[in-house]
Amino acid sequence: MWCYFDAFLTFIEPKNFKEAMLESSWIEAMEEEIHEFERLQVWELVPCPDKVMLIKLKWIFKVKTDEFSRVLKNKARLVAQGFKQVEGIDFEESFASVAKIEAIRIFVANAANKNMTIYQMDVKTAFLNGEL
Repeated sequence: MWCYFDAFLTFIEPKNFKEAMLESSWIEAMEEEIHEFERLQVWELVPCPDKVMLIKLKWIFKVKTDEFSRVLKNKARLVAQGFKQVEGIDFEESFASVAKIEAIRIFVANAANKNMTIYQMDVKTAFLNGEL
């Protein structure tokens, strides 16, 4: 089963959307990303208002490998190019919900003090789960 699955994945990361459309594994990865947007209800196509600058989107492609450099999956991420926005014109404020280093230090110190084990984990599409 492992060899069969691995045969459909690729080590080559496409540089752009056009290149990705040539490989079925990358098309599948893009469909999975859009499906997650729809499932979490964070994606809605709307008409463009007049005189509004649109934020362009870009696909980022990454090959995920294990510790033996075997391909686990092809990951496609759709990102907004927000760096083209101008504060005061296109937006008033921005916010990224990220833990401050002080909070992490307190957490680790408290766990060490109580002789607790800390486990690291990954939450799939975690950035889509936050409340705005």
